Amino acid sequence: MNKKYEKKNILMVVTNISNINETMETGVYFEEFAVPYLTFAATGYDITVASPKGGAAPVDPESYSCSGPMEWDSTKKYLDDTKKLADLDLTHFDAVFFPGGHGPMFDIACDADVKNAVEYFFEQHKIVAAVCHGPAALLMAKNSGGMPVVKNRKVTSFTNKEEHIVKKDEFMPFSLQDRLEKLGAEFIEEKPWSEHVVADKNLITGQNQNSALKIAEVVIEKLSE
Repeated sequence: MNKKYEKKNILMVVTNISNINETMETGVYFEEFAVPYLTFAATGYDITVASPKGGAAPVDPESYSCSGPMEWDSTKKYLDDTKKLADLDLTHFDAVFFPGGHGPMFDIACDADVKNAVEYFFEQHKIVAAVCHGPAALLMAKNSGGMPVVKNRKVTSFTNKEEHIVKKDEFMPFSLQDRLEKLGAEFIEEKPWSEHVVADKNLITGQNQNSALKIAEVVIEKLSE
């Protein structure tokens, strides 16, 4: 292994939500989990996959239709039996990563254990990374001064424009972009479906599924500094 890339421990936290409503399925957007997982693993990192409830983390059926390589399928087993986030020793990890999919809008965004985890990583100046709807994990977290962790920080996420294009904005409990901006974040967006990653110190965010590889690479570079 390249000495630059010393072994690190990565915590990936995914959603347990499988449905937006009675007719619309959701879950983890597979590319946003599989691509970072494989990228971290190829670097020699140890990876733990957790979720708010533990157990199975559903995959958004729509994300199976994307033209990804078959090697992604090898990561599915890690979603079938996730650890319960509350049971983990957070001091063991060097970074936390939140993949997207619409599921996080319904559990990751409002989970107390997610809030506590994000606050811990911020307080310890460890890396917090999230892609697409994964930045919903940031919404409840506050810094030691009681202010939102995203206040005055550069961030991105799945945008209002992208949400409208996929025709799911009306089914979401809130607009992620609007909520981040309301909390005082400096939201930076590129045109829909751009590969776009924003790094602000220990906070790294990606706009959409096309940013999955880039955000993993930025996390690795930050961890190697």
